[in-house]
Amino acid sequence: MSKKNRSGIIYSTNPDFEYNDDSPQEESTLPANQQDLRVWLERKGGGKVITAIKGFIGTEDDLAALGKLIKNHCGTGGTVKDHEIQIQGDHRDKILAWLSSKGYKAKKAGG
Repeated sequence: MSKKNRSGIIYSTNPDFEYNDDSPQEESTLPANQQDLRVWLERKGGGKVITAIKGFIGTEDDLAALGKLIKNHCGTGGTVKDHEIQIQGDHRDKILAWLSSKGYKAKKAGG
């Protein structure tokens, strides 16, 4: 554990002291057929439109890998942040078809 994650504890005189990390543990990644993803269309500032994929349960690395595969499939840019995948432009139908072909449960969400 790095020193930055110790919440201000510098020194303890207790010889039996064990530091307990209260941060939440990262969840293990569920198989594709157990994922329940939602595909949203969101409007950002300046009239820009993004397609957001939410509801992924798993590690950040697996989410980033899925995001990279979706970006490559759509042929566009995007990012993974706040535990969701954001793809530039409106690619909902293309993403839904791709996710279904890979075994994910996904559907459109929002208005």
